[in-house]
Amino acid sequence: MAEERKKTYYISIAHGEISQLKTASPWDFQIEATDREIAELREYFDQNYSTDWQAFWRAHVPYVQYHYDRENDAYDETMMKIYEMIYRLGNDETKAQIRSLGILPDDRETNE
Repeated sequence: MAEERKKTYYISIAHGEISQLKTASPWDFQIEATDREIAELREYFDQNYSTDWQAFWRAHVPYVQYHYDRENDAYDETMMKIYEMIYRLGNDETKAQIRSLGILPDDRETNE
């Protein structure tokens, strides 16, 4: 089986966008990824979009605190997967940006 070719993509975390066009919209991170890796990243963004809506509706129930909320836990866990994947696929600038955020444990940064 032939190895998949990596292409350059530009990622916007806030909008959950993945684009091959650098000038299409504002972006946060540049990565090199295969079609399969992009499909996995898109799935993470889609999961968080769904979880975000669940959290929105749950927010109208004021007696559930954030730290007892499964939707928020799921959202946070998926965001960590997104940042880990972007770190792994990112160029040197992307990796430096994510390291500067201080959100990944040191052991995850070194498991490239």
